[in-house]
Amino acid sequence: MKTLDDLLDEGVEGRTVLVRSDLNVPLDGDRITDDGRIRASVPTISELSGAGAIVVITAHLGRPKGGPDPALSLAPVASRLSELLGAPVKLVPLDAVPNMAAGDVVLVENIRFDPRETSKDDDERAGLADELVAIAGDDGAFVSDGFGVVHRKQASVYDVAQDLPSYAGGLVQAEVEVLRRLTEDPARPYSVVLGGSKVSDKLAVIEALLPRVDSLLVGGGMCFTFLAAQGYGVGASLLESDQIGNARKLLESGKILLPVDVVVADRFAADGQVRTVAVDAIPDGWLGLDVGPDTVAAFGEALSGARTVFWNGPMGVFEMAPFAKGTRGVAQAIVDATAAGAFSVVGGGDSAAAVRALGLPEDGFSHISTGGGASLEYLEGKALPGLSVLDR
Repeated sequence: MKTLDDLLDEGVEGRTVLVRSDLNVPLDGDRITDDGRIRASVPTISELSGAGAIVVITAHLGRPKGGPDPALSLAPVASRLSELLGAPVKLVPLDAVPNMAAGDVVLVENIRFDPRETSKDDDERAGLADELVAIAGDDGAFVSDGFGVVHRKQASVYDVAQDLPSYAGGLVQAEVEVLRRLTEDPARPYSVVLGGSKVSDKLAVIEALLPRVDSLLVGGGMCFTFLAAQGYGVGASLLESDQIGNARKLLESGKILLPVDVVVADRFAADGQVRTVAVDAIPDGWLGLDVGPDTVAAFGEALSGARTVFWNGPMGVFEMAPFAKGTRGVAQAIVDATAAGAFSVVGGGDSAAAVRALGLPEDGFSHISTGGGASLEYLEGKALPGLSVLDR
């Protein structure tokens, strides 16, 4: 695929460049609680603007239902992007992109406000793509820099790339290089740490990874389905009963390491009663909301000799202080492994947010990915539409 460097070599001064970024950040009202994805988008935008391009950014926020939603406006993102770029970034409607000068940057309002963006109908998506291409003009170009959406066949990701000279932005290029390193010839031992809520969400990637890895450490809500598959009672913890059979088969690999203790509560709240118990002693009616200290120690021991580590998904409900220690402890073990020479990748918005929220050093990991779903599908071996279209 052609890259941002190729486009810059061709020259962009005075040309309109459409940039698809991933600016889907968490909000508390209109306050951005984690600006990691915005910061990751800045280098590509800065390079293009600095080289004299007219930069028109498309991005989404959340999942609007059929039309504009003020709660999902990109206005806070435009403000933060202006601060990071040190230059004004105006938020504009798709149908009112202004005349711009070389070096100017605008952000189109949430592209998913237009239902054609995510339509399953090829012609509907193509109609929106045509409007984007018209903004770029005859000498325009498209830069795909939103890695978190390259697994989506959407108008601003896939269809527009079929009609304009298209290039991988610096962020997408870096993400692909990292994932190739994880899949083509990883240094061993290779350990994967998976968390999150559901086995069903991670089943395909677990099946794809098990033959390739040396150990797979499972925490988060999904661990309780595996524990149930071993015959343990899990109280009121999250459980996918229909996945117990699949979990039992996966455990036959002998590579999966499960928690030995968990932090439980009598209700899903930070101020409920909290206990740490062995996995064979979860009280009826109580919920497991984090892995316990013995599990952190066991996972840390398993990670201590790793040469490659991929982590996706928190170990518990880290947003609540009583259930944050497991994620912090396991993340610290990955930082320690990295310091000892391991190549470590954090994949997924929740994991990246946990790194920042828990005060862990971002440079303690080799790479923090901006795309959880895209990373997992790549590791599953799936073709990602937003990447495939760049290879044409």
